[in-house]
Amino acid sequence: MLFSSLASVLSIVLAAATPFDSLAVAVAIGLGAIGPGIGIGIAAGSAFNAIGRNPEAEPLIRINMFIGLAFAEAIAIYALVIAFLLNAR
Repeated sequence: MLFSSLASVLSIVLAAATPFDSLAVAVAIGLGAIGPGIGIGIAAGSAFNAIGRNPEAEPLIRINMFIGLAFAEAIAIYALVIAFLLNAR
């Protein structure tokens, strides 16, 4: 349901040609990368703080941090894909 509605919206967005195409690409990757960048910084800082307070829990903290960083980075990759799609038309 969600993917079908996103696909229909994406087809409408990609079908409309405007003079602001390059601006749309810049805004898509700019806003799509700033959130994950801030999230990765906060997560890594918190993990380092937790490891400093409890060094024995370092393996568990490190694994959970890497999983969270991968999810945050996936959001930035989705924004990059949308920017490429906007640029390709």
